[in-house]
Amino acid sequence: MPVATLPPVPRWVVPSPTKEDLDWEQLPVIDFSQASTPEGRAELAPRVRDVMRTVGFMCIVNHGLTQSQTARMFDIGDVVFSKVPEEEKLQYASNLKEDATRIGYKPRQVFMTDNGVRDQHEQYAVHRTVFDRQKHPKALEPFLPELRAFAEHNHYNVLHQILRLLALGMEIPEETFVKMHGFGAAGDSHVRWIKYYPLTEEDEVKTNHVWLRGHTDAGTVTILYSQPIAALQIQSPDTKWRWIKHIDNALVVNIGTSMEILSGGFYKATIHRVVQPPADQRGLIRLGMYYFALADDDVKLAPVESSVLKQEGEPSGSESGTTLTMGEFRKMRYRAFGLKEAKRTDTGKEEHIIVNGVVVVKYYN
Repeated sequence: MPVATLPPVPRWVVPSPTKEDLDWEQLPVIDFSQASTPEGRAELAPRVRDVMRTVGFMCIVNHGLTQSQTARMFDIGDVVFSKVPEEEKLQYASNLKEDATRIGYKPRQVFMTDNGVRDQHEQYAVHRTVFDRQKHPKALEPFLPELRAFAEHNHYNVLHQILRLLALGMEIPEETFVKMHGFGAAGDSHVRWIKYYPLTEEDEVKTNHVWLRGHTDAGTVTILYSQPIAALQIQSPDTKWRWIKHIDNALVVNIGTSMEILSGGFYKATIHRVVQPPADQRGLIRLGMYYFALADDDVKLAPVESSVLKQEGEPSGSESGTTLTMGEFRKMRYRAFGLKEAKRTDTGKEEHIIVNGVVVVKYYN
């Protein structure tokens, strides 16, 4: 991250963590300072493998940014929401139906949730290259060099190291997944901020207090910067919903659907959702900061060649047949998620959106 004099930015006031006694998921905490060397990765890989095969979520500490550097990126992220007029925001809106990309601004009340209720969160997504593939609101322009450095840090220092650990866990060459995630390649990996606003009491009842329905992410790896408002829940291996607890300056990392496919099911894309915060945090606005990683657009979503998969009787490599590319899958997914009606399955526990015979979205009730 830059160490020169930085332009001033309005502070995002961080709320206090909840004091409620919630049913917390006990996520493993991984010390990422070990991930910078081959020896350290060799030591970490078995633990990461076991976690991502079962829970599918982990916490990372010592990821390379200080608490103040992370706080500044939250401050910068809020600039788009609090310092840009509504009419200017809409000039940078992403066209989900036509362009099928998350890059740009998403206003509130675009996505369908449940029983006719629309979402109450706005988003701003910055393509990882920052300057090359999109324009930004004027208020954000002074901070673009920092955004580029932040994107590079997430991509090279965090994502690539996670991908190396996942490859080691499958006993395949360490760079296998890294080669599928080029910084300058065509693809949609991006930094994103999401600002959640409270629902009305009426809408809370209609949605059963669920702000974002249970789902798995479309991409390969999602990196969430921990923040104090409790709202994220994951479906534990015993199928119970449990809360994710805030850890200062930690990352919450999960596997997405594309990595589950690329790994032949070896790694688990865990179901998660966003719900109404606990009583002592209700009425607060929740600001989330993420790095959503997707494989390059031309990567075929087929299981990699792995002796581990063959030992478990799972298909790998050429055995999997013709499949979608990452670009094809993400476009189908983006045009459907929150925008198309889902059909409930016979069990009543899932709702599916099917496009051209492919289940591109699953919601879990």
